Parts: sequence; C-alpha cells; structure tokens
Amino acid sequence: MENDVLILEGERIDDLQRDGLRIIQRTDGFRFGTDAVLLADFAGVKKGEHVADVGTGTGVLPLLLSARAQDTTFDAFEIQEGVADMAMRSVRLNDLTPRIRIHHADCRDAAGIIGHERCHLVVTNPPYTKGGAGLVSPEQTRALSRSDSDCPLEAWMLACGRLLKNGGRLCCVFPAPRFLELCDAMRHARVEPKRVRFVAARVSCSPKLVLVEGLKGARPGLHMQPLLITHDEQGNFTQEMRRIYGEE
Repeated sequence: MENDVLILEGERIDDLQRDGLRIIQRTDGFRFGTDAVLLADFAGVKKGEHVADVGTGTGVLPLLLSARAQDTTFDAFEIQEGVADMAMRSVRLNDLTPRIRIHHADCRDAAGIIGHERCHLVVTNPPYTKGGAGLVSPEQTRALSRSDSDCPLEAWMLACGRLLKNGGRLCCVFPAPRFLELCDAMRHARVEPKRVRFVAARVSCSPKLVLVEGLKGARPGLHMQPLLITHDEQGNFTQEMRRIYGEE
C-alpha cells in the first residue's frame, strides 16, 4: 500500500507502535505529541461507536482509536488543507478508508456536513493558547494548531456539542491552568463535565494538562480520577505510561 500513497518532500512516515499503524508527518511542521496518546487512552472508545475528531491535525486520534475497538467509524475535521491532505494519505496508507473519513472543513461546519447529533463520542484537542496570548510560531501550521485566534474555545465546544447525541461523550485534553475555561465552554454547549484527570510530568510537579470527559444533557456531578504521572524521578516513563504506549 505504501507505494500507492504519495509522500511529499519534507514528509516522513512514523510508526505509531500499535497494530502496525503508521502516520505521515512533516519534518518541519506540527507533529502529534503525548497529549494525543493520552486522550486516545482516556476516551475509551467502544465497539461500533460513531466518533468525530474535531481538529484532527494529521489524523492521529482516529488512527489510534481505530485499533482500540472494532467496527468504529470516524469523521475527522481539519481546517488546514495541507494537514488534512496528510491525514487523508495516512488513512489510505493504513487501509482504513472504509472506517475513517477526513474532512477539510472548519469545525463550525462539521454538523452541517455529517448531520446534527450523529455521534456517540467526540474527541478533541482544542488549540491550547488564546488568540494574542503566548508566543506565536513562525511556522503557520504550528501557529494555527496552537492558537484559538481563528475559532475561540466557546465556539469550538459548541461545534463539538452539535455533533453529539444526547447522552453522548465529549473527551478533551487541554492545559490544566485553563481547566475552568474549558468547563464553562463545555457547559455552554450543554455538555456537563463528568470525569477529570490531571496530568503531571513528575510527582513533584504541578499538572500541565487535564483530561476531561463530559456528557451531553447530563446533570452536574464530577468524578476526579487519580493524578496521572508521566515520568519517574529518573526521567523514565512510569508503569502507567508504558501501558498507555503499549510497552507492557
């Protein structure tokens, strides 16, 4: 199959180290990180679910989730044309076109494309930085991936909420310092935060990320999971991280 998939100059194929899956990424552009792997594990996709990925980037979440449950289908949305094209080619590379559809589209148009309230699960890694805040990457795809200047957080969550069936799940990864902003935006979209797990690099460090699952149309009630520590004091992955990465 690889011979049938075009690899452009400045791109490479990386091994996802799960069921032989591979992904096309640029050597000088945005590449997926640990946050996507953590979200794929946290989301807990179930057999036969219809899943949407809002802001899919190079398509890593649908690829990882496709290996976790049989008969799952995915609609993934990416506004950057070149990045969406890479995601499409990665889907073909893995022979997953019957299950994963990549849409070059603004997330706010997603429900209009596939229909309102069609999904059991929405996963999303929203832009981490507010427009005008923080350092701006000189490389365009990195800047658009990291900043919500084009689509503010509240509008992003509303787009996710429109895709969800009533009772459907929305799973996000986001910077821990903006946790309350995320909760406010989710509630504005009628998605109630229900399960939360903070992520820290070491026991001695403050959390940098937070994983949040919300249910559309649910009543308030929050379940706080134990802190996820990614590394021990020697800088090695903890046992749980080795499990998440499939090393155990």
